[in-house]
Order: sequence, then C-alpha cells, then structure tokens
Amino acid sequence: MSLFNCKKLMSVLVAAVVALVPTMAMAQDAAAMTINTGDTAWMLTSTALVLIMTPGLAFFYAGMVRAKNVVSTLAQNMVALGVIGILWIVVGYSLAFNNGDQAFIGDLSGLMLNGVGQSPLAIAPTIPGLIFVGFQAMFAIITPALMTGAFAERVNFKAWLLILVLWSLAVYSPVAHWLWGAGWLADKGALDFAGGFVVHMTAGWSALICAILFGKRRDTGAPYDVGMIVLGTALLWFGWFGFNSGSALSSGGLAAQAFMTTFVATAAAMLAWMAVDWMKDGKPTCVGGCIGIVIGLVAITPCAGFVSVTSSIWIGILAAVAGNIVARIVKKGLNLDDSLDVFACHGIGGTIGAICVGLFADPSVNPLVTHPGLFLGSADLLKIQLEGVGAVAVYSMVATFVIVKLVGFITPIRVSDAEEAAGLDSSQHGEKICNC
Repeated sequence: MSLFNCKKLMSVLVAAVVALVPTMAMAQDAAAMTINTGDTAWMLTSTALVLIMTPGLAFFYAGMVRAKNVVSTLAQNMVALGVIGILWIVVGYSLAFNNGDQAFIGDLSGLMLNGVGQSPLAIAPTIPGLIFVGFQAMFAIITPALMTGAFAERVNFKAWLLILVLWSLAVYSPVAHWLWGAGWLADKGALDFAGGFVVHMTAGWSALICAILFGKRRDTGAPYDVGMIVLGTALLWFGWFGFNSGSALSSGGLAAQAFMTTFVATAAAMLAWMAVDWMKDGKPTCVGGCIGIVIGLVAITPCAGFVSVTSSIWIGILAAVAGNIVARIVKKGLNLDDSLDVFACHGIGGTIGAICVGLFADPSVNPLVTHPGLFLGSADLLKIQLEGVGAVAVYSMVATFVIVKLVGFITPIRVSDAEEAAGLDSSQHGEKICNC
C-alpha cells in the first residue's frame, strides 16, 4: 500500500472514531439512566414502608392523649395523607426539586409533575421518576404531621388544615430544596442522608414555636392506651427502614449500611432513655422506652448512610440522654405544654443527628463524604453542619410563627374552652373512640 493510501486510510479511521465519540457518550449516558429492576422493587417497597409511618405516628400520638381526643389526634395525622399527597403532586415537588440553579427554592416548571414520568431522573438514575416523586411525597406527608403532638388536644381542625398547607409550602419545600434540590446548603457541602435537617429539625423547631403560641391545655390526664403507643412505635420503626435505607435510592450496600445503623442506633437510644428514666424517676416505663426508640430513629436519620455501625451506637445514646433532659427542662423549667415531647424528640434529636454527621461521617462508608467527621480527622464538615443547623432552626421558627399568626387572623387556632372540655373528638368530628 502506498504512503498516500496509508495516510488516506488513517484519516478515514480517525474521522470514524471522532464521529463515534458522541454516540459512545450518549450510550454511556443512556446506560447510566437505565432502570434497574432490583432498585425499582426496593424503592416501591420503601415508599410503601414510609407511607405506613404516618398511620404509625397517628397511633403513637393517639395513645398518649386522653380518650376524648383520640379520634381527633388520629384525624390530624391521617388527613396529611390526603392534603399533602395532592399538594406535593400539584406544586410541592416542583418547589423542592426543580431548578437547582435557585439557591432558596425551586420554581413552578414542574407543576402537576410536568416532565416526570416512567423514565429515570438525574437525581435517581436507576428507578422510574414517578417512584422518586412518590418516595419523596411520603416524607413531605409525615413531616408536618409530626408537629401535631406539640398542640395535641387543643387545635381547631380548620386551623390545622390551613397550617398544614402553608407550612408545607413555606417551610418543608424550601428546606428540602436547600439540602436535596441542589440549594445553598447542598452547595456548601452540608449532608443529610434521610431528613435530619429537612424532616425532623423543621418539624421539631416549628413545634417549639407552636407550643408557645397555642398555650397550655386547660387540664391533662393519663395516656389513653399504652398498647396503642407500642403499636405506633412498632409501625414507625418498621417503616423507618424504608425511610432511611430507601434514601440510598438503590438496593445495594449503602441501603444495607443504612438499615443496620438505623437498627443499632435505635436499640441503643431505647436503652439509654429508659436508663435515664430509671435513674431520675426510680422506674423505667414502657412509654419512655417507646419515646427512646423514636428519638433514636430521628437522630440516626441524617447519619444513616454516612457513619459506621459502631458510631451509630454513640449517636443513639447521645440523642436519648440529651433528649430526655431537654424534655424535662421544657415541661418543668420552661413550663411549656409540648404535649407529646415533639421538640425533644424531633427538634433535639434531629439537631444532634445533623451535628453527628459532622462528628462521625466516614468516607469509607460513602464516597459522598468528601470531608471526614471531626472524630476521623477534620472539622470542615462539622462547621458546615453547624451552619445548616442554625439556618434551619431559625428559618423554621420564624416561618412557623408567621404562619400560625396569619392563620389566627383567618380562624381561631384553638378550640374554645367548652370544646376542649368536651373533647375534640365530639366537638370537631362528631365521633368518639369509646363511651368512657
């Protein structure tokens, strides 16, 4: 072959390779965005597990109130499934996850799930986009429902519906965008695996403001049914495996890591809460053990896929001891009627969990940890987490204060003294759980 023909052949081969490069890149992108049936099956299961947490929360709270307020407590939680379930599809998801170029909140380009279908999204490239939206919907549903424990037995149901809608749009969606929608905290490097900032801190610190604004109940009494509390706790713990392990968005090793850290931290927290009760009150209670379980679940949530199993033990213990102390201070020192310890469990538990990411995060567990935690050699991530803690706590409290005051101009936020005395089951819903 002549030199001229060799050169010509080489030119043709180079041109062919160059022409194939975009095609090869597109093929790689397509492979990266291919639905994985195992991941999809796990995320369908996780979504259902997180859904069951809202009825579980309803039972947990309803068992703690008096018999005349059981139905109303169930209703306040269950109604979130309908209200936020639809609100999320209409606008909530778009505000939380659309337009990562916006630092504070998304836009309205995704109204009614515009652009979301069976194909994967970039944020979850191996599952259908609709499953990602559904999974996130369950988080959006349970978060405001957590607050109901702070004003149990005295909230006007109409006021609660208004608070539910406004709070989800003005607090939950923006903070979700900050952390999970490529907002400003995500840009800084803050980490929240499954909702310490987004779910528990927003609900917990908002609950503190609600307890102040709603005021104390006229009278209190013994919990209606400890068995109902245990049932609710069991459903929460069961569903929480979907909450945390599902946040891996796949069925691989990271989901297994989150599963085990969730179990271990929760077990440690249950024992720690009961130990504090035993030392302070002379007896460990079943209800106290259930509260310990919940705060352990809360605290490990932001850490679940970032820390080792060993670290999760210390996270559970720290959260339970601190939460137990804070619960006593809120009720006796501050004289606030945070009826069902929402601030101690979710405000303090979520805050401790978010900080513990900065203490225990391990790059060997998750490559998303670009800065190891303080106990593994760096203070950089802890500084970022603390900045996020301050921002989320302050924003949640201020926004909630404005929302409750605004709703108060539209309708009374509390029931009347006569309605409270009769019980919210009959005065708000015309139903009652029993004839007692």
